[in-house]
Amino acid sequence: MQRFLLAIDRLNTFIGKLFAWVIVILTLAICYEVFCRYVLRAPTSWAYDVSYMLYGTLFMMAGAYTLSRNGHVRGDFLYRNWPPKRQAAVDLVLYFLFFFPGIIALVYAGWGYFRLSWLLNEHSSFSPDGPMIWPFKGLIPLTGVLMFLQGVVEVIRCVICLRTGTWPERLHDVEEMEKLILEEAANKADAEAIGKGAL
Repeated sequence: MQRFLLAIDRLNTFIGKLFAWVIVILTLAICYEVFCRYVLRAPTSWAYDVSYMLYGTLFMMAGAYTLSRNGHVRGDFLYRNWPPKRQAAVDLVLYFLFFFPGIIALVYAGWGYFRLSWLLNEHSSFSPDGPMIWPFKGLIPLTGVLMFLQGVVEVIRCVICLRTGTWPERLHDVEEMEKLILEEAANKADAEAIGKGAL
């Protein structure tokens, strides 16, 4: 089972890291627009469209990767102090109450938006020679499918935690600074406690 969980994690990691390069393209496009607008006094007609499409692409395609790393924002001031079994039980309920219905709606509605946009060969209306917008809309249902797959993995992790009392292992490649600071503080407190006990 762990091999299946990590395989989906690896798929979403690959996609997330691949699409992370969009930030470089977005940065170059914005820098080019600023140069053209303020130095050459000849702004481009496509920069606005390209910037919001690239930012949206980055945001959507990083969603499943972030979920695989348990990195989405949550009000965890209570959650982090709960035992793993309680965390898993709450997560499991919330996945079925909110996550899966929302993701299924995203896939269903996103497919409709993409299909209509593709049939019409939709172009952006925000600029005179707006770029094609249907490839961007095609990412909406794709994001939903990737999020759904990762959600299944997270539900399986919840079930395993409810049975064993510990969270199954997940891939790690980046740690949040807050987590590192908290771990360092806990290690320091433990070392001080051991030092006082030795005296």
